[in-house]
Amino acid sequence: MALRRDPTARQTRLAVELRRLREAAGLTSREAATLLGVSPAQISQIEAGLAGVSEKRLRRLAAQYVCTDEEFVDALVAMATDRTRGWWEQYRGLLPTPFLDLAELEHHATFLRDVQFLHVPGLLQTERYAHAVFSYRVPELPPEEVELRVRHRMRRKALLEGPAPKRYDGVVHEAALRIMAGSRATSRDQLAHVLDLSEADHITVRVIPFDLEGFGGATSAMTYAGGFTPKLDTVLRDAPQGAAFIDSEAQLNAYRTLFHKVEEVSLDADRSRDFIHRLTKEL
Repeated sequence: MALRRDPTARQTRLAVELRRLREAAGLTSREAATLLGVSPAQISQIEAGLAGVSEKRLRRLAAQYVCTDEEFVDALVAMATDRTRGWWEQYRGLLPTPFLDLAELEHHATFLRDVQFLHVPGLLQTERYAHAVFSYRVPELPPEEVELRVRHRMRRKALLEGPAPKRYDGVVHEAALRIMAGSRATSRDQLAHVLDLSEADHITVRVIPFDLEGFGGATSAMTYAGGFTPKLDTVLRDAPQGAAFIDSEAQLNAYRTLFHKVEEVSLDADRSRDFIHRLTKEL
């Protein structure tokens, strides 16, 4: 089987988890290869996400690594055997890979959480607001690429709709609600859209107002995607060099704590809706 040239974030995550299991068992890749009856190069390729692994081999590896967490192993098997080619694949080669990885991550997530300070979270954006955000990018994007990015962002929103929508919890700073990414009308429509979405049972939007005392978390924007088991949760952070996917247990625990801290200090859902409604009337 040909090696992958560009593994997705999900394929890479599976590879990382298999390497972690091996290292936790105190085995070298050569020892793991001997136990599995393959070459060390094959183990290295699997652990780099360059080669897939069958359910049978994955379960044998898990047994050799003495991993007794059946739920976790089942989740890894699901990742290894999934052959889904989602809607985002039509954008491969047209948009940067992180756009596709984010859509794939959200598609497989069991729940989603956002903390944002400068923009309304992407899943809550209107088309006109998203267009304004992408149009402001430096260096400036060609109009056709702006349209591609907007179309991709609007397609992502489908996971909040339909008969089995994802659970979504967003914490948004007042700054993100007040900054006019586009025109006044665009901002007004955006706030109204957030209000409409927040009425859904599976969507909660909470606001952190400017006048909150003792709040120092304004550099901690993130997207948190729940996995089929907490060990497979993922945090997405924007960084100057591009999007960063975070999945180590220590870091995940830190971001879980961070989310609960900002959630605790934010206004509750009802007061947040009242707050956004007042802002809408001010525009």
